[in-house]
Amino acid sequence: MSDTLTKLTYQTFQQGKSYFGLAHKIISTRLLNLISPNDKQLTKPLPPELLLKAQQKLEQIIEADWQDAERGIYPESLLFDNPWEDFFRYYPVLCLDTLQIWERANQKRYQEFSPEISTEGYPSYYLQNFHHQTDGYLSDLSANLYDLQVEILFGGSADAMRRRILAPLKKGLKAFDSISPKQIRILDVACGTGRTLKAIRAALPGASLYGTDLSPAYLRKANQLLSEIPGELPQLLHANAEELPYLDNYFHATTCVFLFHELPPAVRQRVIEQCYRVTQPGGVFVICDSIQASDAPELVPMMDSFHETFHEPYYKHYMTDNLVERLEQAGFEDIRTEVHFMSKYLIAQKPVAVTTTLHQEFSTQRELSAQKN
Repeated sequence: MSDTLTKLTYQTFQQGKSYFGLAHKIISTRLLNLISPNDKQLTKPLPPELLLKAQQKLEQIIEADWQDAERGIYPESLLFDNPWEDFFRYYPVLCLDTLQIWERANQKRYQEFSPEISTEGYPSYYLQNFHHQTDGYLSDLSANLYDLQVEILFGGSADAMRRRILAPLKKGLKAFDSISPKQIRILDVACGTGRTLKAIRAALPGASLYGTDLSPAYLRKANQLLSEIPGELPQLLHANAEELPYLDNYFHATTCVFLFHELPPAVRQRVIEQCYRVTQPGGVFVICDSIQASDAPELVPMMDSFHETFHEPYYKHYMTDNLVERLEQAGFEDIRTEVHFMSKYLIAQKPVAVTTTLHQEFSTQRELSAQKN
């Protein structure tokens, strides 16, 4: 009976978030059209059949989320984890910032940053107002508003999508069951505000967690979030995922959530290769990102306009990019994919045979050295 009540409470909670997100979009769009009318609509209305399909997919991911919690993949309390303090503090700020976003989008000002923000040293592809966000990813304001913005965009399901990495992550780590949980090292690449790391901590309370991100502001936000967990010591580094500052084969698992659709193709490949390099032989690499055209052909009309509506300059290429092929090219194997709501998951293993190869190379080098001496 208690499980039934908990499930009903969770479904009601999620439904409330979904309705709130929808109401926000409708009201803010109407108000902005009154305040700053524009002949060209920023968002195009979707056909009813597409909306119905999206609603069905949303219901399916909520059910999957509940089932994973019921199976013990993560505690049920995680289902109700919501940054309420941030919501009440920053939602009014988000509403005020919406007018700037609207004007920036209509005027196609895609690389606009406040004068006090230094953009020196960042790759050009990163210096974008992704989602038309004020200051892109480089300000504390952006970091404070990001999770709210994403929750509204996905009808309150952003955390549910992130949590879909936890089951394959835990399954992939079974290869290291003989190792103490405290010795397990997991890296979250492009960790953002730390929401994914917080979910991993709930599912794997003993593991050592690491995170990297290119934004100091988002790392500050992640540090704040993770420091609230009793006994947590965030191990966060400011780093470009194209050159991860870790030793080869250091992590038992690597994760990456909502990054690849915001990268140019060549950079996508370099990041995958870096993730392969730092993952141990036998370790798992789990990706969560946007769905692609082949995953949901019926939603292609929605995807076609996404890059312009939300200023995602590399999304058009991402839609048809062969990520499985990229993973194989880097050396991963046993790659499988899953699709939940608007997100796609790729689970890849680093072959154990790499260990043998490395030992052989080391032995050969040692023999050559001995012959010279």
